[in-house]
Amino acid sequence: MTKNTDDLVGINEVALMAGVSKQAVANWRVRVSDFPLPVTELASGPIFRRSQIRSWLLRNKRKGKPMTHVFSTINLKGGVAKTTTTVALAETFSANMRKRVLVIDLDPQTNATLMLIGEDKWFELNGKERTLARLFKDAMDPDNRKFDLDKTLQKSVSDVGAAKTVDLLPSSLDLIDVQDKLASAPVGKFYAANPIELLWRAVKTRIDDYDIVMVDCPPNLGIITLNGLRISDGYIIPTIPDHLSTYGIPQIVTRIKDFSEAISETIEPFGIVATKYQANSTVHNNVLKQLRDDEKIPVVMDTIIRQANQVAAAAEFQTYPRTLKQKYGSELAIQYDELAHEIWDQLEGGL
Repeated sequence: MTKNTDDLVGINEVALMAGVSKQAVANWRVRVSDFPLPVTELASGPIFRRSQIRSWLLRNKRKGKPMTHVFSTINLKGGVAKTTTTVALAETFSANMRKRVLVIDLDPQTNATLMLIGEDKWFELNGKERTLARLFKDAMDPDNRKFDLDKTLQKSVSDVGAAKTVDLLPSSLDLIDVQDKLASAPVGKFYAANPIELLWRAVKTRIDDYDIVMVDCPPNLGIITLNGLRISDGYIIPTIPDHLSTYGIPQIVTRIKDFSEAISETIEPFGIVATKYQANSTVHNNVLKQLRDDEKIPVVMDTIIRQANQVAAAAEFQTYPRTLKQKYGSELAIQYDELAHEIWDQLEGGL
């Protein structure tokens, strides 16, 4: 697939990304066997692919500038608490762990957007085309570009008072129509307008402003979902432990693995998150055991999110600040905190 030249970095840029000297980077090239090979050697020095350097830095946890962790949440089945898990994790990372978080809502159902900014604000933004739908519409009408990242990016969203560092790129119902048209979008000069690179090209200058970027993907494996995966280092699969909700997991894993190989980028499965778990359900217990025993799919994370009535109330944005326990209930708030720490420990421990 075509790579854009502004995804390439030299030694100076690599040093800035890692927060080290140029000499340190030169030393890594000589002493570290798995340091990424340059895509070309110029008179001014070697040129590397930014995403490969970034993945290497994440794996090796070099001291200096912290690296942003980017991951998607995905399941082909709706109603599995995918979006609730995304938002709750974002708010928990911010409120309890003081992380800077960006939520990218690619799901045309816009549930993450509504949970974080409310219906009134969403209507206002949607009417002004300040959503990600405008970004993808621009791909079909490149001579009439209107997407403005600064005006679309919503700062300090969430009705959780302590979650002060959550930002949002909002979704739109218009993504439903856009999805089917993207495959026929103009490819641009020298085929530079790759349809899976649209999101990456739009947000790559802002990614490093955050500790964590979470992409709420649509319940499919179409072009918009691939845009989310393209910027991700990995993904989690929230699922109810029942047969219908888990049926598509092998397809997700296989498709993402094939996509990862096709674009020569690492997209690792972080794990499966069991949601809406009912301890007294024979089906839930049996399916959970099957998932844990299946070596062909990602591991099931230790933290289990139990079924709770509070989730319905949590989905409704409030105009007044509340705590995580007020929003999700004490039990769920504790479980999301445990899940956030489990994911963070995995990210920081290397993949």
